[in-house]
Amino acid sequence: MHDRLQSKLFQPLVIANGKIKLNHRVVLAPLTRNRGVPLNSVSAPENPNRIWYPGDLMVEYYRQRTTKGGLLISEGVPPSLESNGMPGVPGLFTEEQAEGWRKVIDAVHEKGGVIYCQLWHAGRATIPQMTGSPPVSASASVWDSPDECYSHIPVGETKPVRYADHPPIELSKEHIKKTIGDYCRAAQTAVRIGFDGVEIHAGNGYLPEQFLSSNINKRTDEYGGSPEKRCRFVLELMDEIAKAIGEENLAIRLSPFGLFNQARSEQRVETWTYLCKSLKQTHPSLSYVSFIEPRYEQIFSYKEKDKFLQSWGLSDVSLDGFRQIFGDTPFFSAGGWDDTNSWGVIESGKYDALLYGRYFISNPDLVTRLQKGIPLAPYDRNRFYGPFEDDNAIGYTDYPGAEETARSST
Repeated sequence: MHDRLQSKLFQPLVIANGKIKLNHRVVLAPLTRNRGVPLNSVSAPENPNRIWYPGDLMVEYYRQRTTKGGLLISEGVPPSLESNGMPGVPGLFTEEQAEGWRKVIDAVHEKGGVIYCQLWHAGRATIPQMTGSPPVSASASVWDSPDECYSHIPVGETKPVRYADHPPIELSKEHIKKTIGDYCRAAQTAVRIGFDGVEIHAGNGYLPEQFLSSNINKRTDEYGGSPEKRCRFVLELMDEIAKAIGEENLAIRLSPFGLFNQARSEQRVETWTYLCKSLKQTHPSLSYVSFIEPRYEQIFSYKEKDKFLQSWGLSDVSLDGFRQIFGDTPFFSAGGWDDTNSWGVIESGKYDALLYGRYFISNPDLVTRLQKGIPLAPYDRNRFYGPFEDDNAIGYTDYPGAEETARSST
């Protein structure tokens, strides 16, 4: 029997090159929840709303999940209109958005928590009806499953829209510079309004990973054609943001073995090993690095994922090699952690902190429940991704804490 109270999960951790001391290592994973407030309340086909900002409901959601000295990572935040992958997602490229996020940050800081802003560029995983411009990517690669559709039916449409009908345009070198500029401005805004740091989402088949993936990136210039060249965009992006906000305030999220959004890259180990070695060399003082477990997949079961790993000759794969490369950089893991498998993991030295997603949705007091051995409440997957016609608070801010549940049952 493990001793929860003695667990290293609840012992302090220093991140941000010594600037921030966390009281425990239970971290809120970045979770897209689509609960932003539309800037234009009337969204019509001729003038669809494309901009959302955080309102009071989002403030409450983050406040509920804040603990003293606990780290929260925000949902993916688009740094530009072009980068937004879904409706209801609040970006960070207008003043209204900055003000909304400032209220979220203030609520977290009032409870003694720490919050990082995750910057997210969907790349080709969006449609023009969403952004008002063509999707962009490393190459003009068409979505390779013809029937896969966009997550939401756009305003004015009656049926789902196929990604394959809207192939991306290849980013020119000038457009790459502009995109990196968008990220840098958003990162500077994030720090200005009080976020404690910035995490770059370079996993899950979004824009940075589209450059890393050989099946999507077909370029023959300095941004493609070999593992080293495919890493160039991500390395340049990290260099520029580090210059803009300081590398100790910067983190990155990677999913080297992921399949989400058609990331079907070959040369996985070579590509991500080169990427990680280069990052450690150029930015030894990154705030932390965050990885998604090799066997964890958003769309496939563990069994199905194992078949993929076997077919790549990676059936024994783990994150150990990357842990070794990053050395003393705080190393986080996400993907399937719960109240049954979190014990002894930090003690083993494999990881420095664990990220929780789905169970942090249905258990706002997750840290307390893990500490005290209180059973976890189940989550309702149907309420993960808004916006909803009915009450957006359902399945978002209405999950009770354990104390509340105990009170109501007595």
